[in-house]
Amino acid sequence: MKALIVDDEERARVSLRYLIAEFLPHLEIVAECDGIPNAVKSIHKHKPDLVFLDIEMPGHSGLEILDFFDEKDLNFGIIFTTAYQEYAIKAFKLSAVDYLLKPINPIELLEAVNRFQKLTSQKIKVLHESLGKDFSETKKIGISHSNGIELILPDEIIYIKGEGAYSEIHLTDGKKILASKNLKMFEENLAENPQFIRVHKSYIVNFNHLISINKSNGGTIVMTNQMEIPFNSDSYELILEKINLIKK
Repeated sequence: MKALIVDDEERARVSLRYLIAEFLPHLEIVAECDGIPNAVKSIHKHKPDLVFLDIEMPGHSGLEILDFFDEKDLNFGIIFTTAYQEYAIKAFKLSAVDYLLKPINPIELLEAVNRFQKLTSQKIKVLHESLGKDFSETKKIGISHSNGIELILPDEIIYIKGEGAYSEIHLTDGKKILASKNLKMFEENLAENPQFIRVHKSYIVNFNHLISINKSNGGTIVMTNQMEIPFNSDSYELILEKINLIKK
């Protein structure tokens, strides 16, 4: 496979080049660029399979690269490299294969390239559009609690926290409902609503309210109410699968 490195910092380009040479010898680095204008020229010239792309660069952000290509020319995968985890969701909206936090971890680099190789078997296309389809359902959900039943729309739920035999439901208006069902029952009852993901033994989150992913310190996701929720490694793959599903 042919790969291109785009980063305005020479030290970052050298570091990534050495990591690829050491751990991914089957990747051929066809060019290194210090910004988007040179990257666009190199992509047209070398036609790489994969582009390692920094985000914060002078002149043009890495997130703007797709503005320079017609859809028919979008036949390369992108792995964003950045020191800022808050760009994760924006990166995935641009159909990025993955994003890597600097300093780049060799294991995460291997995982990202392996993910790209799996996606190429499905004829990867980088689409210049946002997440597209909204999975919010209009059908209301009945929540049983001590005072009766409350009817709410699925997208009013930000996340659900398991509390033993009960569950605490956090809503967009700041309200919390203590429901007389355990988290497993909510997982089963919400199976038909694909925006809900069981990311941890104690949490179900609404993907529509997820705003960032932080892979450091064990892994946390941040919701629209600024709540940080832990997730496990299996959940990270599931989140990526959900993002890929939405893009199709």
